[in-house]
Amino acid sequence: MKPLTLKIKKLAGEAGEPATPFYATGGSAGLDLSAALAAPVTLAPLGRAVIPTGIAIGLPSADYVGLVYARSGLAVKHGVTTSNGVGVIDSDYRGEIKVGLVNLSDTPYTIAPGERIAQLVVAPVARCELEVVDDLDETARGAGGFGSTGR
Repeated sequence: MKPLTLKIKKLAGEAGEPATPFYATGGSAGLDLSAALAAPVTLAPLGRAVIPTGIAIGLPSADYVGLVYARSGLAVKHGVTTSNGVGVIDSDYRGEIKVGLVNLSDTPYTIAPGERIAQLVVAPVARCELEVVDDLDETARGAGGFGSTGR
């Protein structure tokens, strides 16, 4: 399969030359995003911050979206994850990618300039035609919600 071309624009800032996103391994699904900071930022326990990456992207069309996810190691080892679950970068957005982070641990965590803070996954978008109906198809699960399928 031919790789998709993702345009990256490096933005001028106080932090100097921002890092170009990269795949850490040949099997990585996400591009690592790095903190474009001039100085370290410390997140207090339960503290939040918006961390710049120093880059903007140009997705090729409305058929694609950029999804910003937490880095597993940062989240599991240090309790630092994205503050909004998953960030959505629409195809027509051309501003800087900034990552909202939250420290869910009970100890402060310092983000160093250039540290890898999140990962960007580019994915296809399925656009829907909406149809308002009076009833939905029946399923075995029905309206069963949280925990309805067992443990």
